[in-house]
Amino acid sequence: MPSLNWIGREAVERHHTTVPFHLLKADPQHSIGEADNGNLLIEGDNLLALKALLPYYAGQVKCIYIDPPYNTGNEGWTYNDNVNSPQMREWLGKVVGGQSEDLSRHDKWLCMMYPRIALLRQMLRDDGSFWMSIDDNEVHHARSLLDEVFGEHNFVATVIWQKNFAPNNSAKYLSDSHDFILVYAKKLETFHVHPLPRTATQDDRYKNPDNDPRDIWTSSDLTARNYYSLGKYEVTSPTGKKYSPPAGRYWTVAPDEFKRLNADNRIWWGQSGNNMPRRKRFLSEVQEGITPQTIWFHTDVGNTQEAKKEIVGLLATSNDVFITPKPSRLIERVLQTATDPGDLILDTFAGSGTTGHAVLKMGEDRRFILVEMEPTIAAPITAERLKRVIEGYGDTEGLGGGFQYCTLGPTLFDAAGRIRPEVSFDELAQFVYFKATGTALPKRKNGTRRAPLLGIHNDTAVYLLYNGILKDKSTNGGNALTRQVLASLLPHTGSKIIYGTRCLLGDERLRREAITFKHIPTDLQVD
Repeated sequence: MPSLNWIGREAVERHHTTVPFHLLKADPQHSIGEADNGNLLIEGDNLLALKALLPYYAGQVKCIYIDPPYNTGNEGWTYNDNVNSPQMREWLGKVVGGQSEDLSRHDKWLCMMYPRIALLRQMLRDDGSFWMSIDDNEVHHARSLLDEVFGEHNFVATVIWQKNFAPNNSAKYLSDSHDFILVYAKKLETFHVHPLPRTATQDDRYKNPDNDPRDIWTSSDLTARNYYSLGKYEVTSPTGKKYSPPAGRYWTVAPDEFKRLNADNRIWWGQSGNNMPRRKRFLSEVQEGITPQTIWFHTDVGNTQEAKKEIVGLLATSNDVFITPKPSRLIERVLQTATDPGDLILDTFAGSGTTGHAVLKMGEDRRFILVEMEPTIAAPITAERLKRVIEGYGDTEGLGGGFQYCTLGPTLFDAAGRIRPEVSFDELAQFVYFKATGTALPKRKNGTRRAPLLGIHNDTAVYLLYNGILKDKSTNGGNALTRQVLASLLPHTGSKIIYGTRCLLGDERLRREAITFKHIPTDLQVD
């Protein structure tokens, strides 16, 4: 497969593995509802936030939708679209080094996106999908980048969204009417697309002109251009007229199947009984919904103007903060297509909070995680929009629900490589389990405290000895693995990974017990 190359690639290819793990700090002042409602809004750099979320949500997200900077070269708005903000310049200088001065804006965009896409993929469930809005400025680079990270065999489709419906007569060349949404699956063989609800207009096409007892139906062409070896034969209408497929076309069914359909009154010859035959399809027999298409018209999912009005109506603020906002109906279409009730949705370029708004509108226990980097956006716009959607605004009734607002706390390790004293056992347990398995630690049942046995993954048990968590202090083991501590652990017949500060068991005993001992904190810092 051809690979994409750019200045700075070598510096960022593995950068996501070196990003430090941060703690998340809850902010009750900007949170709405109960702390355990399942929805999160995080203020902070989305690369750091993604790394902080991995121990909790790796492999748990069903659908990711992002609307990253389009990299148009426009620097005159809050979301710097030239990937040239002070934060980005500082980050590029640290990660890419001296080369950062030679980067084109396309190089910068790719340097920014690569580590974030790599972490986003780790968040997805095996049956999950990734959706990214983009326009002509970077769509070609984005396709190549996503082919590399997700695998080109996991490409699903490129959706065309009609963002504008009226021509721009001041356009220099052609009036831009659409954006793209690139769609990839984590594993295409397990990805499932949901049919869209049928509309009244679609159902109006079904009639019953011949009073068929099977109720209303519509007809479809019985010919196609694709060659079919059994598709060239002559049929006779009820009035005796002969029909064959037009030149270059073939019947879509074999002669025996045509006879069966005709005998079952599933061939429509027209009211006169003398027309070219068509196949009857009954509404009661078609699938409940419509297969999503790759062109999404503004009449079905909204447009940019609708999105701006939505923001102004919710926040009573200027509509020029976001140049290309997305209407909530657009994200609802993504969720209708790619999610089920109870699923988790992630958006790490949250902006005005459209994705959270759409998740709340969809309901059915769907949950969202949003990340917004700009403090001037996260609290006053993103959080405020969600609050009004939840609690109601003007004459609009609230949808209910809530979210927990978080900021990025300190790193898990201090400058000397020690675990920070404020790190709780549960916070360290999330990190340890992810480090050992690459997956998120299963949820606790009934709010019970984590035991030294954190969980079992692929028949390997993961244990954590930390802060004297063992209830029986008489073992004198503390955070070290001793004979007494080993005897007190919940047993497991398979392999065991035990994290602790010291190991006082010999190599032979460790082999006999199928134990791999990991030292805290040294082995936690090794990738």
